[in-house]
Amino acid sequence: MANILLTEDDDSVRTFVKRALELDGHAVTTADDGGMALEILQERNGDFDLLLSDITMPVMDGIALALATARDWPDLTILLMTGYADQRERAHGLDALVHDVVPKPFSLADIRRAVDEAIAVRPLGVRRMAG
Repeated sequence: MANILLTEDDDSVRTFVKRALELDGHAVTTADDGGMALEILQERNGDFDLLLSDITMPVMDGIALALATARDWPDLTILLMTGYADQRERAHGLDALVHDVVPKPFSLADIRRAVDEAIAVRPLGVRRMAG
């Protein structure tokens, strides 16, 4: 299935989402902040099908991570999550870069559906080169 980079600073949410996506057959790499996620992206040259990231995090928030990711790996699909309405509004200003924003709290079915829709927008196995 898909190779997903999950970035979430809340341990319980990160574990919940990781397990759900692995049950669907996805390979999930995790990071607990945007800075760590960017390091992983750089180490692996953006070799992911989807970046799934929380917006509100320490070190580097999901908006800054999305901007850096879109700049360096423009074909990488980005899906954001947040529990804050003002953060959803910030993310919707990035419509050209971000596939969607999933509101928290979400159910298992909600996040699985959002990920399925996000990865359906491009063929899997098409890897990106840094720009």
